[in-house]
Amino acid sequence: MNTINNLLNLIDSYIGGSSWFVALLLGTGLFYTIYLRFPQFRFFGHAINVIRGKYDKPGDKGDTSHFQSLATALSGTVGTGNIAGVAFALYLGGPAGLFWMIVCAFLGMTTKFVEVILSHKYREIEEDGSISGGPMYYMKKRLKTPHLAGFFALMVIFSAFGLGSFPQINSISNSLFATYGLSKILTGAILAVILAFVILGGIKRIASVTEKLVPFMALVYFVASIIVICCNYENLIPSIISIFSDVFSGTAATGGFLGATFSFAFNKGVNRGLFSNEAGLGSAPIAHAAARTSEPVSEGVVSLLEPFIDTIVICTLTGLVILSSGVWKEKLDNTFQAADMVVFNQEYHENIAQDKKELSAYVMHKKKLPLYDGNLNVIDGIIQEKISILHAHSLAENVKVFDEDDKLYTGKVLIEEGVFLNEEDVSFKGRSLIHSAPLTAEAFSRSILGDFGKTIVSFGLLLFAFSTSLAWAYYGGRSVNFLLGNKWVLPFRLIFCISYFFAAFVDTTIAWTLSAITIALMALPNLLGLLILHKEVKTEINDYKKRIKKDFSK
Repeated sequence: MNTINNLLNLIDSYIGGSSWFVALLLGTGLFYTIYLRFPQFRFFGHAINVIRGKYDKPGDKGDTSHFQSLATALSGTVGTGNIAGVAFALYLGGPAGLFWMIVCAFLGMTTKFVEVILSHKYREIEEDGSISGGPMYYMKKRLKTPHLAGFFALMVIFSAFGLGSFPQINSISNSLFATYGLSKILTGAILAVILAFVILGGIKRIASVTEKLVPFMALVYFVASIIVICCNYENLIPSIISIFSDVFSGTAATGGFLGATFSFAFNKGVNRGLFSNEAGLGSAPIAHAAARTSEPVSEGVVSLLEPFIDTIVICTLTGLVILSSGVWKEKLDNTFQAADMVVFNQEYHENIAQDKKELSAYVMHKKKLPLYDGNLNVIDGIIQEKISILHAHSLAENVKVFDEDDKLYTGKVLIEEGVFLNEEDVSFKGRSLIHSAPLTAEAFSRSILGDFGKTIVSFGLLLFAFSTSLAWAYYGGRSVNFLLGNKWVLPFRLIFCISYFFAAFVDTTIAWTLSAITIALMALPNLLGLLILHKEVKTEINDYKKRIKKDFSK
């Protein structure tokens, strides 16, 4: 299992995790931002009016309203990335990581604007009257590359499981189990039944649910975030300053945080930003293509709001909650995860400048340190060897080893080249940094909300992750329809629901790693197609502006 996962991680490092892919993704957004003269600003107000129905025409074909399409697409992007992804970016890159998430979203607004225009323009009406659209349709009908279109659709199907299903329900079940001790099997069964009820009703039922669910969960999360920030108001201005002051210099080591260079913060911030808003992947245009309008550009301007709401608003709020609370650099008592642990063959001390410098270089992959290899001797939970443990990119303190009954352990623990192997038999506990959803939950508790703040995070994670699954079930279904025909959509939905149940309690690491590759393979043909059709996009926008001026001049 580990061998396969390591191989997939290696492949991803040459595709989605590579600098050339990031350059292509951000470069496309930057090119269109300049080429179309900053549509993020020029069309923002118009987008609000379109959603309000000001430009609706009687007889326009489509399955959903502008707002429903936006809500469905947002349900796909507003997910675990807004709670866990922001925390992960800050944990790795410091405050500057949040800055690069925001920059990524700003450029992503234009990318999404463009991809939605083309996908809506070349959409198709099925025999049953439903709408099918997405990048695969402009690839087939405009670029005349049916094989590329088929490849894109196949990658969407893989990503629907790897990104929209497995990690989402796994995050929910793990969170509910950790917080309330709720059975993972029970969680999977209940949510799989609810998921089936919604997605088997097609896009109209999905849109009906998401148009209510997305505003509700966004409002609850928004209010809770403001409460936490107000409770830590004295840290708000310093937190905002830190986001921008460390952008080009990197964040210095502070507290348990071992520091981050410019390049490290940039890479992690951009990576989390892309995961959060999905601009350029080609997924959201599948939902927007179903909107009731004969004007592709009108739906394009609606999609401008998506990265703005998802990343610039919600992710920024999460970031400010974490920064103002100060928990991002605090070591807290926790149970160590084997994947986040490294065991060194000598002792390091944070109060020794040289040691801290070497540890900082190690976490940023700039230097190798001697790793422990062999058995650790443990007596009453205390490790006898002179070693150090790095957990969650911080030097662990007060480390003790416990057996499977949570009692102090006596015996041997196998470590191979710094990696802890027998996680099922013993566990390590101590003080270290934390990351992802637990970090956000801890930050929310640093207010008048107290432990209820953690409940809000768990609740938000549940709704955010579940809504993401709804959207990706639709994306996958439309892709199955494109490849195999409408008769195979129902079997796909059933398989999606069944796999959703099993993913609640089985290891989904490989599926998660595989999805990192498939979403990059989705984005590549889509981004190239957007760049090829840049003149057509500009012509479409100019024609739309003329029609709007003529048709709505009264």
